[in-house]
This record gives sequence, C-alpha cells and structure tokens, in this order.
Amino acid sequence: MKSTLFLSATLTAALLSACGDNKTATESTTATTESSSPAATDSAKMSGQMDGMSSSEATSSAATGSLTGAMAKMMQQMNAGKPIGNTDHDFSHMMIAHHQGAIDMSEVELRDGKDATLKAMAQKTIDDQKKEQKDFDKAADRLDGAAKNYTPKDSNDKFQAGMDEGMKVQMQPMTPSGNTDMDYAMMMVTHHKAAVAMSKTEVASGQDPEVKKMAQMGIDKQTKEIQQFNDWMAKNGMKM
Repeated sequence: MKSTLFLSATLTAALLSACGDNKTATESTTATTESSSPAATDSAKMSGQMDGMSSSEATSSAATGSLTGAMAKMMQQMNAGKPIGNTDHDFSHMMIAHHQGAIDMSEVELRDGKDATLKAMAQKTIDDQKKEQKDFDKAADRLDGAAKNYTPKDSNDKFQAGMDEGMKVQMQPMTPSGNTDMDYAMMMVTHHKAAVAMSKTEVASGQDPEVKKMAQMGIDKQTKEIQQFNDWMAKNGMKM
C-alpha cells in the first residue's frame, strides 16, 4: 500500500526545510534520484561539517544527519500516493508512513545512542509502531473503495485542515545539538505531537469505529511518551 498524499507543495517544502533541506518545493516533490533526495542533502551537509572533528564527534554528527534524514524521508513517503477522499482510509495510510519515521529514527538511536533509558524507549517504539503499522494496513485494505466523505487538498475541508494543522506541528525549528540521544528525544517529541494532533482530527471527523479506536489509543500512548521524552530532556538539560 502506498502512503497517502495530504500535503500541498507549499507545506511539503516548509516541512522539508524544517528538517534541514533547502530545495525549492518543485525540487523537493519531483526529485527521483538518490543524490537529490533530502536524506542525501542532509548527508552531504553533515559530511562537510565533520571535517576536523574527532572520531566521536564525527560519529555523533553522522547520527544527527541520519535522524534528520529519517524525518525528511518520512515527509517524502507521506506525499508518495494519492488520497481517495475517505477520512479513515486516508488517515490509516498517513499513519503507516508517519510510524515509519519513528521506526527509522529509533533504529538510529539503537545504533548510535548511548543512554540506556532512551535505547529501551527506542526498542519499544519500534516494536509498538511496527504492530500498529500492520493494523493500519489492514484497515486501509478493508477501506479500499470506501465512500468519499471529505475533499482532499481543500483547506476549507474540516478533516483536511485538521491534518494540515497536525503536520505543521513538525514545522517548528529544530536545532540539532549533535548529541544522538538528545536529538532523538527532541525529534520524537515533535513527531509524537504531530501524530497526536492528526489522531485527534481522525477521532473528531472519522467514521470507522475501528480506525477511530486506534487513533484514540495512539493519542493516549504517545501523549505519555511525549511526557517521558520531556522528562528525560529536562533531567539532561533540555525541554521542549
């Protein structure tokens, strides 16, 4: 199943910019080669910044590039398909792609992070979100061909506007610290806040009981995880 296209070209460009990509909207949405992808752009930037660094500093900077690259990749995946205009079906697709972003960032944390608490949270995130991806995929398959109940890309549509507002949460400026653990926690707070906002839109506007239930479960779980990440950052010198 392909990810669902919810975002306008303008919003897409802004989101990619928040992840450190400086390409125009056209370049961001039409690039097809690896060298022009946001992940590749981030990698190139980070490579230049690693000159003169110690081995440990270079490793940390590379990990930060991997985290921002995972976020940019998630944005691209969320724009890879087309919505059918059914809230529950299209929300399910959005969550499949959005969950993949959390999985990819968590894999970076497991590989390069040092903090035992965050590494445990990263493993739990991978396990939980892979399971939820399967549940959303089943729901999307079941709802293929479902009746249209909203107008995609129409900013005046209540559901579309809610989804766009949810994604704007991820547009807040992020200044990486260069520390894998801190950057992972910071980006996961932003990721989860966006997921909570979009899930609230589904709960308010969706019609399928099963998908609405999954959305509410996501709100409850990720709200708790946001607090856990914030508690860790406060203890370690940062809070969002």
